[in-house]
Amino acid sequence: MQDGIGVTDRPDIGPAEDKVSGSREKGLNRVLEIFEFLHTTQRAIGIGDLAKGVNAPRSTTYTLVRSLVDAGLLEMAGDGNRVYFGKKLYLYGMDYVRGNDLLRRGRQEVDDLSRQTGETSELCMLQSGRYTIVHSSPGTRPFRISSATGLQIPLPWTASGRLLLAGLERADIEDMVSEEDLVLPDGRRLKLDDFIGDIATARSTGYCVTSGLVDAYTKCLAAPVFSAPGKVEATMCLVVPIDTSREKTDELLVLLRQRAARLSIAA
Repeated sequence: MQDGIGVTDRPDIGPAEDKVSGSREKGLNRVLEIFEFLHTTQRAIGIGDLAKGVNAPRSTTYTLVRSLVDAGLLEMAGDGNRVYFGKKLYLYGMDYVRGNDLLRRGRQEVDDLSRQTGETSELCMLQSGRYTIVHSSPGTRPFRISSATGLQIPLPWTASGRLLLAGLERADIEDMVSEEDLVLPDGRRLKLDDFIGDIATARSTGYCVTSGLVDAYTKCLAAPVFSAPGKVEATMCLVVPIDTSREKTDELLVLLRQRAARLSIAA
């Protein structure tokens, strides 16, 4: 290279140092893979199954797990042969909540909206190309609608997904949505063109309502939270029974959009 020097070409970094750097990078990637796998499985898991899940040698996985347990980032669970996230990660997560103004205010808005309406309310964001519930507050109905913080769902399955992708070019949307994402839990397949059309409609109306996508019993109402003009940073949602009347749905949309607009000013 005439105008620059690559890392491996620097005269002050020899083969030994470069090998150490590469080993550290590989180790860090393994740690991230372990965290992502545990997040996806949502349960404590044996080290052997963990090694298979991240496609790593058992000995390497055991060594990494032992170091992470010593650091408090992972903990041994049950009979001591399974591993899951540790308390220190929870504390780091609480630090993030305290330091993130949008999330801190959003949690309060979601809780208030749930108390006001009696319906399940959520704050959702994009994470790793998935719709992710970052905070959820259950409604007061005897029949509780399932919703869990941390749950990640393919974007086409949700009303929020149609808002979170608003403003993106078609090529960017295609990069984020796989063929598997277009297959609903009941086996129905959405057409990509229809999904992209829904995104354009949601952008122009300023809200989105979907029915019977994730299950046959609920519909989702979503409104955008903006961090800048035209940039959707998050969504606020209400998950309600699918037989909720049109009048009631319209009333809930008004409240939902008011809360989302208020949160947008604070974002």
